Amino acid sequence: MSICPRSPAAPAGLAATRLCLAAIGCALLPLRLAAADADAADSSRSASPVAAPVSSIVAASVGSGVFDVRRFGATGKKSDDARPAIQRAIDSAAAAGGGMVYVPPGDYVTGTLRLRSRVRLEIEAGATLFASPDPKAYEYDGVVSKAALFYGEELEGVTLGGRGTLDGQAEYEWRLDDFERAFDHKTHMQKLGKPLLRAFPKGFPARVVFPHAVWLGRSRDIQISGLNIARFPGWALAFYGCERLTFDRLGVYSSLKEGVWADGIDLDGCRDVSISNCSIETGDDCIVFISTDAWGPPRPCENITVSNCRLSSASAGVKFSEGNRLAIRKVAVSNTVFANVNRGIVFSIALGGLVEDVLLSNLVMDCRRFDWFWAGDGQPFHFRIKRLSEFNEEPPKAGEPPPGRIRNVLIRDVLAQAMGTSRIYGHPESPLEGITIENVRLTLSADPAAPFDLADHALHFRWATNLTVRGVNVAWRTPALPAWQSALCCQDVSGLEIDRFCGRGAGPDRAAVLLENVAGASLRDSRLWEDARLFARVAGQGSRAIVLRGIDLPEAALTFSAGVEVPTGAVRLLETR
Repeated sequence: MSICPRSPAAPAGLAATRLCLAAIGCALLPLRLAAADADAADSSRSASPVAAPVSSIVAASVGSGVFDVRRFGATGKKSDDARPAIQRAIDSAAAAGGGMVYVPPGDYVTGTLRLRSRVRLEIEAGATLFASPDPKAYEYDGVVSKAALFYGEELEGVTLGGRGTLDGQAEYEWRLDDFERAFDHKTHMQKLGKPLLRAFPKGFPARVVFPHAVWLGRSRDIQISGLNIARFPGWALAFYGCERLTFDRLGVYSSLKEGVWADGIDLDGCRDVSISNCSIETGDDCIVFISTDAWGPPRPCENITVSNCRLSSASAGVKFSEGNRLAIRKVAVSNTVFANVNRGIVFSIALGGLVEDVLLSNLVMDCRRFDWFWAGDGQPFHFRIKRLSEFNEEPPKAGEPPPGRIRNVLIRDVLAQAMGTSRIYGHPESPLEGITIENVRLTLSADPAAPFDLADHALHFRWATNLTVRGVNVAWRTPALPAWQSALCCQDVSGLEIDRFCGRGAGPDRAAVLLENVAGASLRDSRLWEDARLFARVAGQGSRAIVLRGIDLPEAALTFSAGVEVPTGAVRLLETR
């Protein structure tokens, strides 16, 4: 997946294996992550709308604190340029010390509108603001990745609301891929002789301006509610270094089939954020957390809640982005339905950052696979820690950050339908720390129409310390794939607790639990299904101090088997049922 450091144009849902720094849904150029300042090279911008004298602007207000854009010259006809009139209304409200800019029903085409502090925009039901197709209509202060319909920096007390629509008018074209590099999906497609057609934003790469609906930097006390935000070619809502953000009752949409790089809400170095009651259906990731240096010094992304939402994505429902340079922490996602998603929750680090103190609870997930160029294989959970060179499948580079860290993550109360293996991987030099998965009911099925399928285990843990798997139930749907193996696979784990597990391997003779090079494990109070014959298989010379107790077995089933390489006495059986 072409990962830009989840910076300006991080194409996170796509699977190009080079971290690029393409602008947020804008420049999308395949630059290396190290080129974090590449956006700034194009410093061009169009002229601002001509501002009317303050006295005449204020006189056009409807009444006390209300500024109707029609009074400033907006016609509500799509054939007219509404930008100067709407900007004058915004400036009028600011000049008056604050107020509400009212956009009545109608069609309005506009480029960049500069928001002002203490100004509320009320976009009425039946009103649609269309993003101009002319790149010259956008201002971005020398950083093309900031181009947006609504733009502002260092603001306070801004509200965007109403029941109206923001329409980015994105268009896409299909052509043979010339963008992805070392991406396993592309490799498999090539081996199978399958066509490598895929979607690109129209005009890419010659066109570099792909606007957001909103871009705000270093602002506070921002509320966005009620609006429908559709068809933006880049990250729809993008924020850097903002505080006290509230998103409520939003509908955000981009094409699940072709909306590459079209994320929903992206938070870079933001804190004290609430996202609630939103329906987000996007080609790329629905919600992204990142801490990068694309728009300024990296800041921690922290103190965030996501609740009562519905998410659909051809990439990921919620993503802790690989572009994390500093920290993402204190995040809670709850009471949310992931309907028709490729991946549910993704934790990825490639720039040495930290993810910690995360709670994911009361989730329903229906995961399925999408076209070959989307990253993901229909899995509910995906964790990975890599160096940048490893991510890009390149030789190690001097001075690159060490592997990042993921610790203190609790996932509980989840119902999940999956079509791919949930790979929960740390790094040999930086294992996952303190991961708990509790009360999860997971069902794995195959997609007969898929050109290839990489699934093997239902849940695969590797490189972790202090891992807890409690109350997990795994089922397999038919037809089964020959490659399917164990419900739980744990490799290179130190300090493992499996409690109240219920299930079996993919077939009667396959172990429900596979332990390889696991040290210090307790498996207890678990049940093997009636048609299964083996609860656990132990392998690896590094396996030791493994204790099984209270395992409920069907008749003639074995509690465990151990490979010849496993040290004598590495496994102790205390009791069975």
